[in-house]
Amino acid sequence: MPAPELYIGLMSGTSLDGVDGVLADFNGSRPRVICHAAAPFPRELRAELLALNTAGDNELHRAALAANALVRVYAAVVGGLLRTANLPAAQITAIGAHGQTVRHRPQEFDAQPAQGIAGGYTLQLNNPALLAELTGIDVVADFRTRDVAAGGQGAPLVPAFHREVFGESKEGMGEALAVLNIGGISNLSVLGAGAADPLLGFDCGPGNALMDHWCQQHTGQPFDRDGAWAAQGQVEQALLASLLADPYLAKAPPKSTGRDLFNPAWLAHQLAPWAGLAPVDVQATLTEFTASACATCVSSYGKDSKSLIVCGGGALNGHLMRRLQALLPAVAVRSSAAHGLPPLEVEAAAFAWLARQAVLRRPGNLASVTGARGERVLGAIYPA
Repeated sequence: MPAPELYIGLMSGTSLDGVDGVLADFNGSRPRVICHAAAPFPRELRAELLALNTAGDNELHRAALAANALVRVYAAVVGGLLRTANLPAAQITAIGAHGQTVRHRPQEFDAQPAQGIAGGYTLQLNNPALLAELTGIDVVADFRTRDVAAGGQGAPLVPAFHREVFGESKEGMGEALAVLNIGGISNLSVLGAGAADPLLGFDCGPGNALMDHWCQQHTGQPFDRDGAWAAQGQVEQALLASLLADPYLAKAPPKSTGRDLFNPAWLAHQLAPWAGLAPVDVQATLTEFTASACATCVSSYGKDSKSLIVCGGGALNGHLMRRLQALLPAVAVRSSAAHGLPPLEVEAAAFAWLARQAVLRRPGNLASVTGARGERVLGAIYPA
């Protein structure tokens, strides 16, 4: 039996609910998750990370402190994984630590690029040097900036991993397959029916972020568990049409987005004419907004897909999943758990895989997805 190739992946996404971590073994033909651990953000840290998504006072100092606090949560998750697996740190090749995205503007200055180099940027709060110090394990971080430097969107990066772990299902069926990740933002990967078919991927638009914000504001709960609150409301069709008219949704890929666009201020502007609408009906409409935006992307760009694998926290929202199935009657909508990888483990496993790609000096992006000039090795390595 070949020796294990052990990597840890850490992901804290745009839902801002905490950190998911996995310990994965890459010595077989398919990555295998050994164990999963998660930690919620302390309330103060979550509030600060959310605040740092928009311009404010003393940002550099606040961002540095928030990055350090974030990394201590990361380190706690790493410790939990090692204890669960009963493994010493020395047996882990590297940690892939995504960081917390607080700005994502890959095309900010594209109107006047300098010497042909894209002038946009993406910023993930992180302190990989501190994480290496706290864990005694090499850390790979800063995955997105190289793709942006090569003219790409820097996102999404998970489609290449989706091909790695779900491609076997596609080939077994001999037909196209789509993978939908619903975190704070939703993104779609479309795997063609043949090995030579190009892989397409892009951010669809909002995922859980707006629903979670509204739920927190009106119920005090961090998210709408199973979509039960939304299921009690009525969709306001005129508001839904207004939400779906956002120009981002009509853009052709490659494209990516984040809380820079779909944030509480955007939502407040959209809801201004609807001050009398019951909060439960707003929640129902926001859920339908996410379902409709995602379903339109599948219909438009994954036309041959007979199956849709859903991962991320949105896969645990039963009402949202039922709405997706209703909007895509010819497509079998299933959680990634049915394909051997629980929804909350997929993105963390993707960053374990991306860390391995960096260690082996292999590309981690797909130009067909991000629009970069070519494939690049992603991430910087911080030795323990």
